[in-house]
Amino acid sequence: MKIIIVGAGEVGFHIAKRLSEEGQDVVVIDRDTLQIKKINESLDVQAFLGSGTSPRLLKEAGIKEADLLVAATDSDEVNLISCLLARNLNQYMLKVARVRNQEYLEETEIFSEDLLGVDRIINPESLMAKNILNLMEVPGAFEVIDFVEGRVKLIGFRIHKDSPIAGRQLLSFAGLEEKLLVGAIVRQNQVVIPQGKDTIKADDLVYVVAKNDDLGYLPGLLNPGEEALKRVIIVGAGQTGTSLAEALDKTKINAKIIDKDNDRCLRLAENLKQVIVINGDGTDKGLLKEENVKDVDFMIAVTGDEESNVFISLLGKGLGAKKTITRLNKLSYIPLVSAIGIDTVVSSRLSAVQAILQYIRRGKIISVVPLKGVHAEAIEAEALETSEIVNVPLSKVKFPKGAILGTIVRGEDIIIPHGDSIIKPQDHLIIFALQQVVPKLEKLLTVKLDYF
Repeated sequence: MKIIIVGAGEVGFHIAKRLSEEGQDVVVIDRDTLQIKKINESLDVQAFLGSGTSPRLLKEAGIKEADLLVAATDSDEVNLISCLLARNLNQYMLKVARVRNQEYLEETEIFSEDLLGVDRIINPESLMAKNILNLMEVPGAFEVIDFVEGRVKLIGFRIHKDSPIAGRQLLSFAGLEEKLLVGAIVRQNQVVIPQGKDTIKADDLVYVVAKNDDLGYLPGLLNPGEEALKRVIIVGAGQTGTSLAEALDKTKINAKIIDKDNDRCLRLAENLKQVIVINGDGTDKGLLKEENVKDVDFMIAVTGDEESNVFISLLGKGLGAKKTITRLNKLSYIPLVSAIGIDTVVSSRLSAVQAILQYIRRGKIISVVPLKGVHAEAIEAEALETSEIVNVPLSKVKFPKGAILGTIVRGEDIIIPHGDSIIKPQDHLIIFALQQVVPKLEKLLTVKLDYF
């Protein structure tokens, strides 16, 4: 697959890095000399210095032979014009644009084939807000991702030393096979796709797949003592913070939102009925004490300044907040923050990478979730009629080492698979895979050549 990425910032760089490691044909365009130099020194991809809005440069980059254009600059306008030009230069390619301006998102007709011709819109902030709301559903989880329209959840937990599953082999989970599957273990920043003889240890990050209907018992099974969500404080009333406040305004959760901007607070206060709006500085220790941060279940720091977010979360944690959620966009920092006491990190850039990956994967991929940064993926895919994985027992499917099938969804049925399970055409599959085995996995999910 030939892929052109417009924008070599954090999102563009990490997508290019991921794809170059998999041997894809990748071209990156950026107008920043330093970014292009970084690309040339770090990645095995082609890099062009210039604007993604230049027809001449797009032609030089091979737009007429490309399968996919990813427009991921920090400018919505550049992204949209790049897609418009791509539509006219290659009518068969898929075009994905990163768009953050809420006004554009409200005018959905401008993205149609008749106007800009954008096939997919990625709005990282709305994706990030959804991820935070999912976290609130499952006490104790550090990540909760929807699959199959929310009927199945991918849930990440850190295992405490007093957890009933700490020190146990996966084989010992008798009676739970129909409830959950442990799909991945992160231990000392290394991702393990586990087998039955593997043992879960205290301080492991464990990813499990479970049915939405079974969420209630999970915290008690993995980490007893987690309580239902009652109180939340949000610091930062930008697009993400406002979306969270509006969602919480429809619940019975006691929520407050703090922001420095007086005008922004006045607008919020007019629209919110239940959530309390406070005009103040979230880094002010006295203010946080006054608002009883020691009693909150979640302290959510989503200002536009990531250094402030880290400080606010550490301050809140020090004052007694049970859990912190911190917005942090520098992807290279994400593996480090848990070591300093931050519970959960959300990133608009990681959300964008996650959303874009699904359009790059071969086979009928519905969604892709990077686990613990970009070391492994959870993939939701549809089983195609003539792929190698259908109509045979799983024990005979040659899944690559480093990949495991977590769930089969067939109509209304959600199946935790066993060796004698059989995948049928149009089943939805949730698969865990290490990054290096994804190309082999894609071959299993792709239609055989003899189908044509």
